[in-house]
Amino acid sequence: MAGLWLTVWSLPVVSESLRGAWEARAGERVWQRLPPAAALVVLGGGVSGAQPLLRPESDMGRSADRLWHAARLYHAGKAPVVVLSGGVVRTGGGSEAQAMRQVLQDLGVPAAAIWLEDQSADTASNAERVMRLLRARGIERPLLVTSALHMPRAVREFARAGLAVTPAPTDFEVINPTQDLLQWVPSADALAGSGRAFKELLGWWLAAR
Repeated sequence: MAGLWLTVWSLPVVSESLRGAWEARAGERVWQRLPPAAALVVLGGGVSGAQPLLRPESDMGRSADRLWHAARLYHAGKAPVVVLSGGVVRTGGGSEAQAMRQVLQDLGVPAAAIWLEDQSADTASNAERVMRLLRARGIERPLLVTSALHMPRAVREFARAGLAVTPAPTDFEVINPTQDLLQWVPSADALAGSGRAFKELLGWWLAAR
């Protein structure tokens, strides 16, 4: 049974169907249609900080599209302030928020327009700490940037913390999946994708409790 379970979720056609259905809940895909807001919140998960000599530059992970998307929204005038949320990661090199700040500055976002929340350890604490930071400044309904697969859970966590957000998703994984025989051949990448989807489904369910 275990082997059958792993085989099913390692099929690209199954994994992409699951992730695609979840990403369809992420929100507006055309960023030009997003309304302006008083702030733009970017959740960590895609960048690890530099470690001199061992790793001279920040490491850009699979979710680093969030930073590129945030810089684009900022330069388009969608928000005057970017809030970066992410605490210290296990790989070292400081907090995610600090590492993201460096990348955003390299992308032309001025330091004065960047606020840091660098104590959170997960999506729930992202939401709670960002809510307190923004409420103290009288800001409601920011734009929220995170990966499409992560967005439904993130929106629910922010709602539970008491802050409504406008989703600004990026990093879509499933776009018009191909229909060929390889879609029915088990793949480690597909299994990993299914695992990410189950993590988000579980987190979304727990956030409602």
